[in-house]
Amino acid sequence: MITGSIGMLPSASLGESGPGLFEPIHGSAPDIAGQDKANPLATILSAAMLLKYGLGEVKAAERIELAVLNTLDRGFRTGDIYSDGNKLVGCKEMGEQVLKSVDTKTPASV
Repeated sequence: MITGSIGMLPSASLGESGPGLFEPIHGSAPDIAGQDKANPLATILSAAMLLKYGLGEVKAAERIELAVLNTLDRGFRTGDIYSDGNKLVGCKEMGEQVLKSVDTKTPASV
């Protein structure tokens, strides 16, 4: 898979009988801590994986996944995935835009 940034990759470690461990693949990014530069999408998508695979809440997970897609479709980008023609935002603003997409239930174009 070509993702463009490890800031986009959620992950899950699942066992046969346990609840699993859901986390972004990128770690804590200590080099940019406190600078509002981190991409929160992998963390958000890891939460969606927890809902889907850990708790069986498929509709809630899909709502979050669509909100992430909608936010990206609206052109919001953190520095790791930014390109001309998009809106450069920090971690906080990206999270707020995803939340707006969840709240408005705006369908994403896939």
